[in-house]
Amino acid sequence: MGQLTQTSQQNVNGFLSNSGDSIAAYQDAIATAQQVVIDYLAQQTRPYSGANPDELTQILATREICPEGNQQLKEILNYIGETILNNSVVVSHPTCIAHLHCPPLIPALAAEVLISASNQSMDSWDQSPAATLLEQQVINWLCQLFGYEQTSDGIFTSGGTQSNFMGLLLARDRYLRDRFNWSVQQQGLPPDASRLRILSSAVSHFTIRQAAALLGLGEQAVIPVETDSNYRLCPHALTHELAQLYQQNLLPIALVGTVGTTDFGSIDPLAELAAIAQNNGLWFHVDAAYGGALMMSDRHQHKLTGIECADSIAVDFHKLFYQPISCGAFLLKDRSQFNAIALHADYLNPQTNVEAGIPDLVTKSIQTSRRFDALKLFVSLQTLGRQGFADLIDTTIDLAVQTAQLIDGESNLKLVNYPTLNAVVFRYCPQQSCHSNSINRQIRTTLMENGEAVLAQTQIGQQTYLKFTLLNPQTTVDHIRQLLHRIQHLGHQLELTGTWNMRE
Repeated sequence: MGQLTQTSQQNVNGFLSNSGDSIAAYQDAIATAQQVVIDYLAQQTRPYSGANPDELTQILATREICPEGNQQLKEILNYIGETILNNSVVVSHPTCIAHLHCPPLIPALAAEVLISASNQSMDSWDQSPAATLLEQQVINWLCQLFGYEQTSDGIFTSGGTQSNFMGLLLARDRYLRDRFNWSVQQQGLPPDASRLRILSSAVSHFTIRQAAALLGLGEQAVIPVETDSNYRLCPHALTHELAQLYQQNLLPIALVGTVGTTDFGSIDPLAELAAIAQNNGLWFHVDAAYGGALMMSDRHQHKLTGIECADSIAVDFHKLFYQPISCGAFLLKDRSQFNAIALHADYLNPQTNVEAGIPDLVTKSIQTSRRFDALKLFVSLQTLGRQGFADLIDTTIDLAVQTAQLIDGESNLKLVNYPTLNAVVFRYCPQQSCHSNSINRQIRTTLMENGEAVLAQTQIGQQTYLKFTLLNPQTTVDHIRQLLHRIQHLGHQLELTGTWNMRE
């Protein structure tokens, strides 16, 4: 009883340790995984295989999830290459340009090997001694980058969703503490919680509404504010909405500014919004998940003027910092606001650790076990330097501007926006406009089914649009020119044949 079978005993040797057999097994496993990546992903010539959901379901259904006995790792990894990697979107391909889904930097991929092997848990000091201190140093650098002072702090997160949630969580808790002397952590939501309101752009990220729902305020707590012709939150409309809320005896608690909307890459007028927030006692949270990286660019940093006034900032590194998913941070202007979520567990981070000066990061996170994602950003920053990141960002924004100019010069393409970041929204315009939505949807579907390109689509009013998200510095103007020609050719074919109607 309680003893390992021979097979299990053999597999225990697969744990990384200081034994010769363990080290050899680790080296062989990593080398095999590297070769599978090279064979089945890095050498792909198309951005996608073209397989549809039914085909992939049938392929994956042939393998038992948990066999009774053990299997050879090399065979398993090759199976993954043949079935999964072969049918994954190739994020480094020049025409994989649908979403905010970046090609990861090689230094970051190398760091991932160290992160997974060391398996540090970033909740308590005794599970991640050196890692804790390095993460804090990276956070301090980020706070300085965004113009925060010594009173600031932050924490690494899984990305913008979690960071936006934390910003609105702290906004809610601060307001209720200051207005009603109420602790949500101890007492739950007060009777007046249904009166709380959050204001954000009408084109802000859906996670603002999601956060309000998860915080017990409901999606109805988010007031969408009209945008200007460049899809930026309009300060005049904001002032009007605030006046309406006060007349209705409602309680505005937070304002969200966006640095890079998902569809248009538009950046809200941060300095103006910060002034309005301060005058109205609102928590000012900036969702810079997409565009926060502009702080690295001398040419584009000015677009974020005013971000230093934010009470909190969300920034993602698995977008324009080119890190593997997931990797983000939440930055806080006043570190004392973290007290609203601080908890102590005797087995993990007892109060005595605080008194002894032991830095347990769990006290400022809504996660307990957490990866050492700061390491891959640190390795990337060390390898490229600020100028290296600036060059990547500047290159993609230049490409977006050139792309917009190409589209604007074509009579059968309609451009929606001249890009602030690197998102370009447009549509093919058929002669019979009543079929335009169907044709644009079918263009996108055909390109993916043929493995030619992975594009996004979005909706503006009642019209369907296509979107290029040009994060990849390896994408060139020639790639875009050829793709636009292909889009026009497909659109013309669909008009002539009417096959778009058969695919609806």
